[in-house]
Amino acid sequence: MTSPVITYSETDGKGHFAATIETTAGEAELTISKVSDTLIIADHTAVPASMRGTGVGRALVETLINDARAKGQRIVPLCPFVRAHATKHREELADVIQW
Repeated sequence: MTSPVITYSETDGKGHFAATIETTAGEAELTISKVSDTLIIADHTAVPASMRGTGVGRALVETLINDARAKGQRIVPLCPFVRAHATKHREELADVIQW
């Protein structure tokens, strides 16, 4: 399995993580809304059927978390996928998740 390539782009109030896998059609995404310099909302994660079961969704969430930590941000996990990951790893993510 080829690791996903994850890119990030942003506008004034939104951010977009996109993941592609070299040998797989489609693109997975995770979108955020920026409330302030230190608070972001994870609003949506989508993984196409062609990528399900590859771990690409988890890779997107982990990239979001690492990015937020590096920037000193906290994440409000409104997206059900991000919320499920945050709930499962509640203790280790206490510094970055805003409940």
